Amino acid sequence: MPATQFDITPEERASFSAFIKRQLFRGAPVTLKANVNLQGQTAVVTGSNTGIGLECARQFLDLGLSRLIIAVRNVPSGEIARKLLLEERSPSEHRIDVWKLDLSRYDSIQSFVKQCETLDRLDIFVHNAGISKGKFELNPITGHEESVQVNYLSSALLSILMLPIIKERNPSDRPGKLVIVSSETAAWSKFKEREMTPLLPKFDKPETFNQGEYGTRYWTSKLLGQFFVTELVKHVPSSAVVINMCNPGMCYGSSLMRDFAGTFSGFMVGIFFRVLGYSASKGARSLTDAACNHGPESHGIYIEDGKLQPMAPMIYSSQEAGTMEKVWTETLEELKFAGVHDIIEKLGNTKSG
Repeated sequence: MPATQFDITPEERASFSAFIKRQLFRGAPVTLKANVNLQGQTAVVTGSNTGIGLECARQFLDLGLSRLIIAVRNVPSGEIARKLLLEERSPSEHRIDVWKLDLSRYDSIQSFVKQCETLDRLDIFVHNAGISKGKFELNPITGHEESVQVNYLSSALLSILMLPIIKERNPSDRPGKLVIVSSETAAWSKFKEREMTPLLPKFDKPETFNQGEYGTRYWTSKLLGQFFVTELVKHVPSSAVVINMCNPGMCYGSSLMRDFAGTFSGFMVGIFFRVLGYSASKGARSLTDAACNHGPESHGIYIEDGKLQPMAPMIYSSQEAGTMEKVWTETLEELKFAGVHDIIEKLGNTKSG
């Protein structure tokens, strides 16, 4: 969707004043069971043991969801979440399973996807899990910086591998949903690394991490995600899977900032989050809204406060077309071991509805 189709420009939406206004006065609408009934449906929510992921899971169950998959790195923590959710409702009406998914490991992602292949149906897949790192760390297996690995590369792999499963479990006139949790911070990233070729390996250099500005690697990892989805939907029609992104806003009560626990910066950020942040429940309304209230018109689009909104300004810049292509090409090259090219090609042959 061109930037001109929105009621606000990408630059206006990316401003700090717009962010403050959203946090103080806006938020996604509550999705009511009178309007949405998920009975008989199955949903997967990653990172659903705490925070907005847990609250999204709770909201799905409140809408009558029959089967929920809690996808988490820490299975015991997921079991605790499962018990909390079942305390509030009848186990005979809602089946809740806890499946392991470690986004720092490609083999864990592939094993999780194989487990998803056993599902009889899969209506909704919400990819919420992510991290925000306070210091530079390389993933010991892939050699990539951990934020980019988890928030971007692993997210891209998981998304691509799940697409055929979601497509096969739903008819083309009612395609399944893949909701990827994004962030307004994508619009704040300066993405200084984009001038480099190859681009992705530059993130693995300690001198590029945050570059003296708090949290900027997280922002950039979310911007990479927006580049990726924008390119992905050029190859995957909405009749195969509806792919959209949503912004839950800045929320307290989340484990996203766990890497900053016990630090002065973490203390100060915690105060800021508590003063301006949404509750996890309010933030999760954005995930639920994106999954339940938006159809093919939201394919490849960013949803905020219940409305289709522009992504980061760079997404719409003709000067960044080469950057987007470079990110896409390098990402598929990184993930070629999993057969991503063939998956995307086959999905691209799906007739548009």
